[in-house]
Amino acid sequence: MTGRITLSNMVFYGYHGDLPEETTLGQRFVIDLVLTLDIAEAAATDDLNKTVDYTQVYSICRETVEKDRFKLIEALANHVIDRVLVACPIVDKVEIIIKKPSVPIAGILDHVAVETSKSRADSLPRTGR
Repeated sequence: MTGRITLSNMVFYGYHGDLPEETTLGQRFVIDLVLTLDIAEAAATDDLNKTVDYTQVYSICRETVEKDRFKLIEALANHVIDRVLVACPIVDKVEIIIKKPSVPIAGILDHVAVETSKSRADSLPRTGR
């Protein structure tokens, strides 16, 4: 049985961007994360050890946003996904949306966002031809 675990509207403060103001002053980042995995055993046994520890996933997101630095939110998204896939072997796919509400654009908008995903199969090392 396939299931999806969603962590929505996680808000962290980080220093990602290319402009000096972004790397000096920092800003909020809002993350939505969806984990796809087989939940059959967890559902049948009611055992927390048979599913994802979403407090660990939250901590990975927080640490990555608050401690690492990237020029692009695309790179930030990729790094979060890779760390989750490594830490959570039961997860088959990670989908992420990172919203940047305080973009340095001379105009009115709610946020800029990047949305991407990666499956475990995508992250396996490829063999030579």
